[in-house]
Amino acid sequence: MNSKILKIAPIGLHWETQDPFLFCAYHRDEYPAGNDKMGVNSKNLNGRNEGQDFTLKNGWRMYHGNRVPGFPYHPHRGFETITINKEGVVDHSDSLGAKGRFMEGDVQWMTAGKGIQHSEMFPLIYPDKPNPLEIFQVWLNLPKKNKFVNPHFKMLWKEDIPVINIQDKNGKETKIEIIAGELNKTKALKPTPNSWAANPNNSVGIFTIKMEAHAQWTLPAIKVGANRSIYFYKGDIINIESENIQENYQINLIASENISIENGDKEAYLLLLEGKPINEPVAHHGPFVMNYQEEIHQAIKDYQLTKFGGWPWDKKDIVHPRDKGRFALHADGMKELK
Repeated sequence: MNSKILKIAPIGLHWETQDPFLFCAYHRDEYPAGNDKMGVNSKNLNGRNEGQDFTLKNGWRMYHGNRVPGFPYHPHRGFETITINKEGVVDHSDSLGAKGRFMEGDVQWMTAGKGIQHSEMFPLIYPDKPNPLEIFQVWLNLPKKNKFVNPHFKMLWKEDIPVINIQDKNGKETKIEIIAGELNKTKALKPTPNSWAANPNNSVGIFTIKMEAHAQWTLPAIKVGANRSIYFYKGDIINIESENIQENYQINLIASENISIENGDKEAYLLLLEGKPINEPVAHHGPFVMNYQEEIHQAIKDYQLTKFGGWPWDKKDIVHPRDKGRFALHADGMKELK
């Protein structure tokens, strides 16, 4: 193995990550046309494990949803979720009274902090054609000093997310969306204020990358001591530092080295996560991420007592009106319409 490559391993539904990240979930579902409630017709639910449907069947899963796929209300504490929408619809509602809908190209960055409940549903808004969904959800840890900050979310709308296009000597293009961090002197939008990514010295980078067939690109080095992982999730074969790698593989790299990447015969799609590690103990139990196990026990007790503010909505799996469009209503009353 090349000295610039630390590890090559297959990836599954939940992708292994390196500090400061906790894990990444990738969802690709080819949902059918929706019914009048933006859900799945009951005849298509036969044979599924209702409420716990994580097995890919007919190209899609219901996850924890019953009629509408997705994740009805559930708690988080002690970390951040960064949800990158590549295709489809995500409806957000939370225990602070905030809500929103984001679609292809948009990103939601949510700080759970001291505790929040939220619902993430995938409404099938088109009744006359398929409703494909493709999203990443990246879990980014919070340092101990920020684990009890007030929760909130921020929208990074697709119109505002920086994109750079790099052409190689043969005119082949690599397109990079900068969700977090900086690349080629182009900076991402500001993350949430208490995030590990808010300090540029932490070199947190989140990038989605599309390489044209036979495109070549050199990923520039970042600081010594940072972690860097590439996830090759769609394509055929790429060559990284003279190593041929098939799709659905993770590649951990030496961050302080320039990395040469050459694509094969098909378009290649990659996710890049990098950053300086927090280097603190991690205790992880379901939706809670703290430093020590006793803090996990306390999180469970706090949730049982307070429900992290309760649930102000009449359903656990809120979906917004079919024609609502992209929007965000924040807990402080601020509205965003797209």
